[in-house]
Amino acid sequence: MGTDRWSAAVIGAATEVHKAFGPALLESVYQFALEEELRARGIPFERGKPVPIRYRGLVLDAGLRLDFVIGGELIVGVKSVARVIDVHEAQLFTCMKLTGCPFGLLINFNVPVLRRGIRRLVLHAPR
Repeated sequence: MGTDRWSAAVIGAATEVHKAFGPALLESVYQFALEEELRARGIPFERGKPVPIRYRGLVLDAGLRLDFVIGGELIVGVKSVARVIDVHEAQLFTCMKLTGCPFGLLINFNVPVLRRGIRRLVLHAPR
């Protein structure tokens, strides 16, 4: 498996957004601002990308959308919560499995220091 080419750049963009706003705003504010920061830095991304859910040969339109997919290989989940809980990480990991994206970043903007709100996930190939 290759290395994660995008995390450092995305974390830099998220840090700039966090410096501008600090904690405690709605997730949507951080998503819009992060979108603008990614665009300004020339980082390739898709926002709100739908995830097809396959079950028993059917493709279900379950309305699952990803906050950001960076360069086709990194999923970024944006949160603004008092505390990231296990289910937040599990949701991101499941999306990584469904899409085949090998890397994930869960970024919680509702922290005084952004680096404390970042969790990295790696999808290991089955042996």
